Amino acid sequence: MGLLSGLMGNASEVDGEELDKLLADTLVSGENVEKAFKVIRDMFVFTNKRLILIDKQGVTGSKIEMLTIPYSKITKFSKESAGHFDLDSELKIWIGSEPEPLTREFKAGDNINEVYRIISQYCL
Repeated sequence: MGLLSGLMGNASEVDGEELDKLLADTLVSGENVEKAFKVIRDMFVFTNKRLILIDKQGVTGSKIEMLTIPYSKITKFSKESAGHFDLDSELKIWIGSEPEPLTREFKAGDNINEVYRIISQYCL
């Protein structure tokens, strides 16, 4: 992922080896990563059981907060595709009764349709 793209808040796909190390003690038996994306240092990981939000904190990023959202708690979700002048796509996920959605930007080339399909598969 380019630095400029990351600074603009765009998401790019995460390397599998990096995920294996990070999630070694987190995933439960039978749980598999479907897709993972990164925005600068933070990540959101779609597994076959849940959505995991990873927030790396501090100067070195050694302090990590992980938030699990069971798919059953996602009440609605939407995607906005890229246009001619706006090259980024946007994913919004509403959790429980929270009025504001969790929002992530996808840069051109990242397949927001695949992520949307993953959420649809596990939430519907």
